[in-house]
Amino acid sequence: MLPVEIGAVELHRIGMPLVRPFETSFGRQTERDVLLVRVLTADGGEGWGECVAMADPVYSSEYVQGAAEVIERYLAPALLRARTVRASDVASVLDFVIGHRMAKAALETAVLDAETRAAGISFGEYFGAVRPEVDCGVSVGIAPSIDALLDEVSGYVEAGYRRIKLKIKPGWDIEPVAEVRALLGPGALLQVDANTAYTAEHIDHLRQLDDYRLLLIEQPFIEEDIATHVALARAIDTRVCLDESITSVGVAVDAIARDATSVINIKAGRVGGYLEAVRIHDACLDRDVPVWCGGMLETGVGRAANVALAGLPGFTLPGDTSASDRYFAEDLTESFVLVEGRLAVPTGPGSGVTVRTELLAEWRTRPVELLTRA
Repeated sequence: MLPVEIGAVELHRIGMPLVRPFETSFGRQTERDVLLVRVLTADGGEGWGECVAMADPVYSSEYVQGAAEVIERYLAPALLRARTVRASDVASVLDFVIGHRMAKAALETAVLDAETRAAGISFGEYFGAVRPEVDCGVSVGIAPSIDALLDEVSGYVEAGYRRIKLKIKPGWDIEPVAEVRALLGPGALLQVDANTAYTAEHIDHLRQLDDYRLLLIEQPFIEEDIATHVALARAIDTRVCLDESITSVGVAVDAIARDATSVINIKAGRVGGYLEAVRIHDACLDRDVPVWCGGMLETGVGRAANVALAGLPGFTLPGDTSASDRYFAEDLTESFVLVEGRLAVPTGPGSGVTVRTELLAEWRTRPVELLTRA
């Protein structure tokens, strides 16, 4: 593929209400404040990327307004100065800025979209996807009651989702897991996600989860605390999965070597982009460590790239690549529709989806920022 010449970068902010509130151990969301990056090339091409940062710095240190500012002040000007780049060049162009992986990932994805569209190659082909469709799981937030939780889970089972993930926290863990396991039966795929809500003092408590034949427990302790994840992995039979702790291929390899994790959740935004996500996948595949694709309530722009990533051979567990209607009444692109528990990997050039400009205009919350070379 040929490099692309970057002519301008646009930042778009839109607001999208969720079809139902989504609650985790770190907060409750009723809408998504979405930051989209559009790269315009000198020959009239374009590429889109979605920043997965949340509105507030409660999941990670990054947040939407901060991501927009670091792109506007530092990252986009550096990319414009570089002028002609490939997606594989973007990380090195931007590495003078420390951290801000979600912001960098949005820019890299936009360049990758422009580059692969120009070449007529899909994300799936570029990444090395080996399957035309991927198994889908669904993430279920903390509910107001057990009855409400069971009603919500029943709806997802009826829709065809192949794996249920329950958000848990201290005070909302053993009982909801037991009730959902009883509802699903012993053979259904069920896992839990703690989003760093526990401490080492909870290890004996978390051992009770072994009774419910879970697929895994995801990120029970804070990101930096690899040692306690090692201790938990030794203390329980349920597999320990790392999510927020994994920020690069180097961290992933180290965590595996230390037996802190036997499964890894790969989120491209969290690790700085889809190219690093592919590298983590490859390292895990070499070590026989299964991976699955995490989600951040993406619009169709981010969902398309996630589904393509999940088509790689090491993604052997259903991911959080839910259908569009799991979160939104109407998606920003063509809707992703669940068929027998799977989503099709887009085959069109680039991400394979088209941003609906009429919805972009309708949902816009701030004027478009147009960034060009000085």
